[in-house]
Amino acid sequence: MTANPLRWSFRARCLAGFAACALLIGYALFLQFHDYLEPCPLCIFQRVAFAALGLVFLLAGLHAPRGAGGRRAWGVLGLLAAAAGIGVAGRHVWLQHLPADQVPMCGPGLNFLMEAFPLSSVIRTVLTGSGECAKVDWTFLGLSMPEWSLFWFVALAAWVVFAMLWPGRARDGQP
Repeated sequence: MTANPLRWSFRARCLAGFAACALLIGYALFLQFHDYLEPCPLCIFQRVAFAALGLVFLLAGLHAPRGAGGRRAWGVLGLLAAAAGIGVAGRHVWLQHLPADQVPMCGPGLNFLMEAFPLSSVIRTVLTGSGECAKVDWTFLGLSMPEWSLFWFVALAAWVVFAMLWPGRARDGQP
């Protein structure tokens, strides 16, 4: 008997979303520590967004509310995390596609910013981007890591809609 994802339980769909987020963060850490690709500040914010989305998936899967209201609430939280990731990854892709003469100057590292400035200033500074965020160190199938991140955030946002807002097996009285 073949497993049909339309018939997966709410819990299974959420845990699959969590697993996808965990694998994406795991691969980024592998590239950082095995291939020595240092993440830029926008890459770190994308990891935070993947972690937040993964946490929403995990908590929603563990909670597994039976009612549509609880599922919708988890869905909204998941879409907010995915939208934040889409925004950061989109900004990163935009920076990477700027002409060389329009790329902002490189700023101080994230560690220095976190020590020297309040969090709101750090976030504002990082989101305005810097030259280090425009550099492409890694590609796969012609796409840079921020482009892949953007793809995965969009795909996971669609999975949130499917996993948390599509009725699935709940119609049969099963969670």
